Amino acid sequence: MKTTASYLRVIGFAILAFFLLELTIDSGEQWAIVKHPIIWAVLGMLILFAIALEIVASALQRILFGGLNPEAQERYIAAEKAREENRFGWFKRKYKEMLGAKPMEKEQEIVLDHNYDGIRELDNSLPPWWVYMFYATIIFAAVYLVRYEIFDGRDQTEEYEIEVAQAKIEMEEYKKNNKDLIDANTVELLTDAGDIEAGKSIFVANCVACHKDSGGGGIGPNLTDDYWILGGGIKNIFHTVSEGGRAGKGMIAWKTDLKPSEMAQVASYVMTLHGTNPLDGKEPEGDVWVDENAPVDNVEVKVIDSTKIEIKMTDEPVIDDLQAEGK
Repeated sequence: MKTTASYLRVIGFAILAFFLLELTIDSGEQWAIVKHPIIWAVLGMLILFAIALEIVASALQRILFGGLNPEAQERYIAAEKAREENRFGWFKRKYKEMLGAKPMEKEQEIVLDHNYDGIRELDNSLPPWWVYMFYATIIFAAVYLVRYEIFDGRDQTEEYEIEVAQAKIEMEEYKKNNKDLIDANTVELLTDAGDIEAGKSIFVANCVACHKDSGGGGIGPNLTDDYWILGGGIKNIFHTVSEGGRAGKGMIAWKTDLKPSEMAQVASYVMTLHGTNPLDGKEPEGDVWVDENAPVDNVEVKVIDSTKIEIKMTDEPVIDDLQAEGK
């Protein structure tokens, strides 16, 4: 069993056996070979059986060949060579045709008159494969010109924008189906009523002992004002819930008790408490936190020249209010 045909037969038999087993065994949506690992053993036995058949056939062939007289052996070998040449003869002929080379005995027909110190030049034609590829590029260029210049097909910018839009849709769908694959860097504010209600339930069950039902603060800080010890905003709140507060005096890390999706829900609920200002609210702790990425509507930017700009507040009452609040 040392011929290429023998190896190919064994491989083909293994592939055929695999697909027959998959088709005949009911495994639902899973691959049968995954659901029933015993199939690996069955497939291995079938491959060993195919190898054994090839070995037996090869042994019988050697025995029969040894029983022939020398003349018959020579005829047998010649017949095998002829069969091998006929099997791949078509490919060999096509290969030579695609090269377009002249046989050495016919090179005199294409020798040019040029002579460079005894070196002669042959006027070989371009290989047909090269010529066909050149014609293909011409056809491609013509089709491309008509498609994108005459009929205004999508250019690369449009295709890119379509791909980006499709990717965003797929990302949103992926996030929707995999809500726990988030962290403090990727978490986003949840606004769905169901998520907020779920966050409230988590808050009531785990957080009211330190922050009160109103979020006004008890042992823990007030969650309704503008002051934050470890930073406000969805990302900072999520990180604090996940990793815990200040070492030795802050709250515990909840990442071992809550799923990432649950921490996102409770962080989003905490965001809804901002500005409620309960009567029993605790005194401010920490620093005023301002979202650097929040849009500013009352600022006008005027370009003076290439090195100077002028920033002006356009809503004076808002400035007065901020100054009155000490911000």
